[in-house]
Amino acid sequence: MAAIGFHQLSAVGLCNGVKHKHSLGVNLPPARRFSASVTAFSSDQWRPGDYEQPFAKSFWDYLEAAKDFIRPEDNSPSRWFSPLESNSKARCDGAPLLLYLPGIDGNGLGLIRQHQKLGQMFDIWCLHIPASNRTAFTDLVGMVETTVKSENHQSPGKPIYLVGESLGACIALAVAACNPEIDLVLILSNPATSFGNSSLQHLAPLAKVLPDQLDLAFLFVLSLIPGGPFKRMIAHWVRGLPEMETAANIYQDLVITSTLTSILADTFRRETLLWKLNLLDAAAMFANAHLHLVQAPSLILSSGNDQILPSKFEGRRLRKKLPKCEVRSFKDNGHCLFLEDGIDLVSIIRATSFYRRGSRLDYISDYIPPTISEFNKCYGVNRLLEVIMGPVFLSTTEDGKMVRGLGGIPSEGPVLLVGNHMLLASDKISLPGQFVHERNINLRPLVHPMMFTRLRDGLLPDVSVYDTLRMMGSVPISGTHLHNLLSARSHILLFPGGIREALHQYKLMWPKKAEFVRAAAKFGAKIVPFCGVGEDDFLRVVVDYNDQVKVPMVKEVLKRVSAEGPGVRGSVEGEEGNQDFHMPGVIPKWPGRYYYYFGKEIETGAEELRDREKAKEVYAEVKKEVERCIEFVKQRREEDPYRPLLPRIHYHLQHGLLSQVPTFPF
Repeated sequence: MAAIGFHQLSAVGLCNGVKHKHSLGVNLPPARRFSASVTAFSSDQWRPGDYEQPFAKSFWDYLEAAKDFIRPEDNSPSRWFSPLESNSKARCDGAPLLLYLPGIDGNGLGLIRQHQKLGQMFDIWCLHIPASNRTAFTDLVGMVETTVKSENHQSPGKPIYLVGESLGACIALAVAACNPEIDLVLILSNPATSFGNSSLQHLAPLAKVLPDQLDLAFLFVLSLIPGGPFKRMIAHWVRGLPEMETAANIYQDLVITSTLTSILADTFRRETLLWKLNLLDAAAMFANAHLHLVQAPSLILSSGNDQILPSKFEGRRLRKKLPKCEVRSFKDNGHCLFLEDGIDLVSIIRATSFYRRGSRLDYISDYIPPTISEFNKCYGVNRLLEVIMGPVFLSTTEDGKMVRGLGGIPSEGPVLLVGNHMLLASDKISLPGQFVHERNINLRPLVHPMMFTRLRDGLLPDVSVYDTLRMMGSVPISGTHLHNLLSARSHILLFPGGIREALHQYKLMWPKKAEFVRAAAKFGAKIVPFCGVGEDDFLRVVVDYNDQVKVPMVKEVLKRVSAEGPGVRGSVEGEEGNQDFHMPGVIPKWPGRYYYYFGKEIETGAEELRDREKAKEVYAEVKKEVERCIEFVKQRREEDPYRPLLPRIHYHLQHGLLSQVPTFPF
């Protein structure tokens, strides 16, 4: 494949809202890297809220920048540019390279609303394909391929991210298919591999025969506008805002529509549109013919309201074709996904565990805690559940005094919080958020690996339902990950009972081995036993696992479901080793209240590490303390006048929704 020259573009600097012109560059060797503005924090010092997007770009910013990029008569070669300032104060050491491959517009500004946050994690280059450029698809692939090979040669231990939209997604797939030995990560938004099933394929012959006065490019441009201009205008009326505000919003959308139509009309003149359609056809054919060669991990982002391509169904098709593929759907979004409100590519990458700096994902060093806005978004959906649950948090100080809240939890790690799993793992709703909110501690729960991967498709829910838990720091349970978290001095949440305990009520199903005690002792970690009580006030189990397996057909289904995800405790016998997936039969009850009680910390050290018998004694002590906490709370909650839901609602009405509702005396 022929490779095109590697150029610096006369681009608009997009840092701190100020425009900076870069001079037109001469041909540069492919190994040359343009600097990007990035900010980094090491994993041990990064806390929630430590970094945030300095300012939010709007769709107006895209329009303003596009004016400088779109020159109808520009037939210069395709080229790379860096979208961020070159004189940044800090750079992210070891940041992987991200190559953005644009859609059919070709200007390379499709990530403009994402640049600042992406720049804190990646070294970003964007591909610009001038409007009048007539480079063949295979030559575009060759250009990207040359860059990928050069960067891989210079930094062989780092992944290279290819973020492609529409046409760019086809380029990314083609490069991955031709270079399976290079460590690539593909993030593909509304791939044009579905071009053959879209109405666009009929647009080219129609455009050739219609008179010049009927410009089909106009309708094509309108369909590219994020949210749809007419849909947005109608939505303003539906919102029921005051007439003056409604009129102002509609006027602004009219201005945006006319401005964007004027700008993109230069990009999609009749001759250019015909060329782009032919390019899409060639791209789709090439990419589809080589899908079987793609080995790179892929994340497909599919819009459910794409007016250009049938992206809603294409994501599902590619999920079956690509061996390491995950799909995330956005049912209300259109074709230009990254330009739409509410789309945060950084959050998507991290929530799907697609961010890594080395050849393998490291759940400790590669983890980036959520920002304040991400935290609020993750737990905003749980706010109503929090009100209904009315959780009470109690902890024990070093002198043995019980206090309301998490004040008794040690501030410095490593700390291992060990407790019982509540029914349906409902403890995951309140615990991580409370630690962030009250103590600014990012809790790292050890969870079943089925929340991260599937061995095959089936009856289990898609892993996307666990994105919030992964964003908040969940880690697949294993001895290695526990060791690494302790080494990083983390606050770790451990439920030794696993799935079987999470599908039972108030019965500890812990294995006999005291391995977590010896692991904690190696790093001198403090173990804090705790309990969760209250799910029996919401649900009552009427059909347990033991009842279900008595039915042969159900037993066979449970075996197939369990085989869909990775197994744990395969060598453990008996009830403690039973980690089969199943859903107990439950009936709802009138809501009560949740309680979390953290007992007094237990010190560990060299003695438990050397002496297995001593480790077993500590293990038994932890288990006994958890059982004591459970019985204590079950008895004392009888004295809580706010245990039922109605008294708590009445209290909130009197004192505000954010007020702390009292509990039993202690």
